[in-house]
Amino acid sequence: MVITEKKPFEEIKKMLEGVKKIYITGCSLCATSCMTGGEKEILNMKEALEKEGKIVTGYTVLDPSCNKLQVRSTLKKNKEALEEADAILCMACGDGAQTVAGVIETKPVYPANNTMFIGEVERIGHFSEACKACGECELAWTGGICPVTRCAKGLLNGPCGGSRNGKCELNSENDCAWVLIYDRLRKIGQLEKMLDIKPPKDYSKAYNPRKIVVQR
Repeated sequence: MVITEKKPFEEIKKMLEGVKKIYITGCSLCATSCMTGGEKEILNMKEALEKEGKIVTGYTVLDPSCNKLQVRSTLKKNKEALEEADAILCMACGDGAQTVAGVIETKPVYPANNTMFIGEVERIGHFSEACKACGECELAWTGGICPVTRCAKGLLNGPCGGSRNGKCELNSENDCAWVLIYDRLRKIGQLEKMLDIKPPKDYSKAYNPRKIVVQR
């Protein structure tokens, strides 16, 4: 899941200076789960903008905001409200905002959210970073715990010398990733994998921007 957090409303107001009429889009997937772009959040944003004297011409929760074909189809159905708007406020992740901008080429699209990381839901409203999309997954030999993401230094061959009492030296609130990996490998009977020395990571596989074409 792509984790987003809502920008401060003062920052949103500054982005929208000089903009009178606004159309709002959200996302049915990640932003809804993060409570930053579902229907409830859109309606709250609509109310806040209208209190500032803005006119909200319409809104829609895209399903999802990162699917270009779906976004184009949905927004076509809202053509009149979109044409009336001066700008679009997108309450999705950065990818979702870029998808909307790619479909609506004649109007500015402003992001209402900051995109934070790819992560997992611990419980409602609580998320933790789990994946950096590095392009070379290491999970097979680390017991399903990512050292690139979970270790603050991205170490591939065990912990640094600063780990103390199972905690990271850079942030004592974080568990040391390599203690977690050790404990996990021990539980699943694969502790011998700790003895394998891994070569330096090939970060060329994480060049930007990337593209994938799935052959049918």
